[in-house]
Amino acid sequence: MSLNPVIALLGRRLRLAVIGGGPGSFIGAMHRHAAALDNRYELVAAALSSDAEKARRAGSELGLAPERAYASGLELISGEKARADGADVIAIMTPNDSHFELASAALGLGFDVICDKPMTNTVDEAERLYAAVQSSGRVFCLTHNYTGYPLVRQARAMIAAGELGEIRLVQVEYVQGGNARETDPIRARSWRHNPTKSGPSLVMGDIGSHAHNLLRFMTGLEVTEVAAEVGSIVPGHLVHDYAGAMLRLSNGGRGSFWVTQAAAGVENGLRIRVSGALGSLEWEQELPQVLRYKPLDGPAQLRTPNGPGTLPLAARSCRVVKGHPEGFPEAFANLYSDAAEAIAALRAGAAVDPLALHFPNCGDGLLGVRFIAAVIESSAANGAWVKLNSHLG
Repeated sequence: MSLNPVIALLGRRLRLAVIGGGPGSFIGAMHRHAAALDNRYELVAAALSSDAEKARRAGSELGLAPERAYASGLELISGEKARADGADVIAIMTPNDSHFELASAALGLGFDVICDKPMTNTVDEAERLYAAVQSSGRVFCLTHNYTGYPLVRQARAMIAAGELGEIRLVQVEYVQGGNARETDPIRARSWRHNPTKSGPSLVMGDIGSHAHNLLRFMTGLEVTEVAAEVGSIVPGHLVHDYAGAMLRLSNGGRGSFWVTQAAAGVENGLRIRVSGALGSLEWEQELPQVLRYKPLDGPAQLRTPNGPGTLPLAARSCRVVKGHPEGFPEAFANLYSDAAEAIAALRAGAAVDPLALHFPNCGDGLLGVRFIAAVIESSAANGAWVKLNSHLG
């Protein structure tokens, strides 16, 4: 197979249409950059604003034909379906409350879907969207982008190979300071501070979902019970800015979970420690080039991307030679590239490389929304233990 398996299978790049992520959006630019990095997609259409003139102007700046700069996501989906050269894949990076409607519409017309997290705002919508993906037979990728880091994948492969033995303890935290101010009129006007759009818990949907997904991705375990507190600690905040929980895991292990956006001065402190019978692994997003491995009966070791001991799942996620840094954009691009391989193989009727199938999917999205709901339920019951349903299907 060529260096670009999508072109080898289809004879062309996948045609991509994006909804949301217009001017001024960090995550929109990141999605487009991630899609372009490995040359597996061609951006052909976009709905970058609900304002028709802004959408046309933003589309023109991206080099799109005027008729393919749509004024709404639903207009884009129907318009691209009607074209012989229409998009293959729809990427959604809109406010959370629109994910269900847009993804459902895209799946219903035969598009593969790449969607920002959380998958939906409610468990009911998540259950229905999961069922829609299953019945459609299409690929659905959820952009929990931290799973794309080479050393996160190295940790997943090491744990799956039994190098840590039985997992006994997991500690995960995601600490930010972006909502530490008591009053911030600009942020207060953002859709994220509107619970109707962002969901029942801002901190859980925004970063708690990432922490929960990272725990599951690395360990292969499910959270079966949670005892939690969630709320606001900054005066005047009408949305949740912190959450903490004790966790019971599917193998009998225990965990702790802490997320906040109100830690003044902190930037993007996502960290995880996984401890098993034979040793521990530690990783943090602000130093993503290092995975600390601490075996029970040996000296501590450092694993680096493409360094000694790199396993195949991590190696396929590295683009540069060892000793050179890779980071957030490349991790995001790994999800886009893996999804592209899966989509191209499906469309070509070919077998897909199993190493390309580690991107978060609709099942991960459903379990993430259930976790958010369980944290809120437990907190409302003064931290009582709440059981989670980890069954899919």
